[in-house]
Amino acid sequence: MDAVARNYVRVPNRILAEKPEDLTITIHICRGNFRSTWFSSDGYEPVADILFSHCNVDGFFLEYDSERAGTFEPLRYIKDQTVVLGLITSKFPELEDKEAVKARIQEATKYVPLERLCLSPQCGFSSTEEGNIMTEDQQWAKVRLVAEVAGEVWKD
Repeated sequence: MDAVARNYVRVPNRILAEKPEDLTITIHICRGNFRSTWFSSDGYEPVADILFSHCNVDGFFLEYDSERAGTFEPLRYIKDQTVVLGLITSKFPELEDKEAVKARIQEATKYVPLERLCLSPQCGFSSTEEGNIMTEDQQWAKVRLVAEVAGEVWKD
């Protein structure tokens, strides 16, 4: 597993070695997003040290919308990168409780300072043309929820 994980970091690092200084690069760790289903589960711990400590990107978009993502503890390996917490699911229409989302963000600050955290849906609203099992209005409600929570957490 370590050899595979190291290759997954080595390849982008070789590509990014020539990037312009003013180019920001982030990476999304996707767990699947086809018709409101997923293909991967378990926390980030098995790859956290190798990925977070050695991948030369400016930030990580991480899915944390369900129990299958594990805890925030693997974030202890984050260097100076930004972490976008995907706490809002894009798979189902029910809106998350704002206070519960804020509490999760606060929990993540044990490992990454608030000024380097962001909030987003856990993934796009579809990785395929079939989409997830949500209406467009339900998707916009999720986007509004992200904006509302972010506005309350990251006040000027």
